[in-house]
Amino acid sequence: MLHSNNDGMMVVPMERVLIVDDHSLVRDGLRSLLEISFPDCDILEAAALSEAVAALQGAGEVDMILLDLNIPDVSRFSGLSTLRDGFPSIPVVMVSGALDRATVREALAAGAAGFIPKSLKRSEIIDALKQVLEGEIYIPGILEQDSDTAREEASILGRIETLTPQQKVVLRHLVNGKLNKQIAFELDVSMTTVKAHVSAILSKFSAYSRTQVVILANRVGFH
Repeated sequence: MLHSNNDGMMVVPMERVLIVDDHSLVRDGLRSLLEISFPDCDILEAAALSEAVAALQGAGEVDMILLDLNIPDVSRFSGLSTLRDGFPSIPVVMVSGALDRATVREALAAGAAGFIPKSLKRSEIIDALKQVLEGEIYIPGILEQDSDTAREEASILGRIETLTPQQKVVLRHLVNGKLNKQIAFELDVSMTTVKAHVSAILSKFSAYSRTQVVILANRVGFH
């Protein structure tokens, strides 16, 4: 359900969120911020990926996951991949003290719905979360202020994020040079199903050919 803020603008409420960070001080800081900005939000916490998965399995609907880049039982973006594969309908926002273009791009390419530096001001963090709640991808200023090339890459990453999990699998096969009949065999589906996925991918990329899609995917290192 949408709610109006003080300016009369319609905003999407945050009803339940999961914070995943092995530092209790960071979790406390995020909890405090969320309690002020989303007073009716149910806030769950986990110090490790295994705890996060267990919490999600017993929590019902969750609007968002805030995931630290470095937690003990993950390697780089393996935690993000696990959560995206296991809970594809929940947007996962990376929260990290590390901020460099390569890391941000890699996170977005891996399916993050946003990348929030811990150095952001409190108001900017909330604005970023609201942006994700509205179905957008939050891209930090380090990319927004970058070159035209970087902005275009961020746009490509955004298009990839709109793909369904199955469409991403098909895209990986396209990037690897597989033909439709090979993809159908690999996924044990019909040619009609593969063609439908390819058509949907072309549409979401605003592309005219699978070659064009592959070129765009390769530009951001999708594989």
